[in-house]
Amino acid sequence: MARMAGRPQTFDEMYSVPESFLEIEVSKPMTHGAGRKMYTDYEITCRTNIPAFKLRHSIVRRRYSDFEAFRDILERESTRVNIPPLPGKVFTNRFTDDVIEQRREGLQRFLEVVAGHPLLQTGSKVLCAFLQDPSWEKSQW
Repeated sequence: MARMAGRPQTFDEMYSVPESFLEIEVSKPMTHGAGRKMYTDYEITCRTNIPAFKLRHSIVRRRYSDFEAFRDILERESTRVNIPPLPGKVFTNRFTDDVIEQRREGLQRFLEVVAGHPLLQTGSKVLCAFLQDPSWEKSQW
């Protein structure tokens, strides 16, 4: 990456908090229930200083069906933005560690792309709620 000519960066400029940042981590999958009622949810940790977000740090849990509803709502809400796909549905062996980890990685990538989009950061009502509101419900949208 080329740097513009001029004075060298100061120590504070190199290591201070960036003007605006948004960090999202999908982690700590937990499987609940038994038999046909089993499902896995994931912890979403959000750290940001972007003014559109109410909280600077938040932790919520979401299951795959929440991500599906969130993506559908985003598509309706944001007609000018191409919303990426979610990792595919899994119908067999969906509670194995490998499948859960692959899905976690896919959900992480999905949220990084969606939350990193400047139009969604500032214009989406559902994005902030999905990432930060522990009582988020798809029926509210």
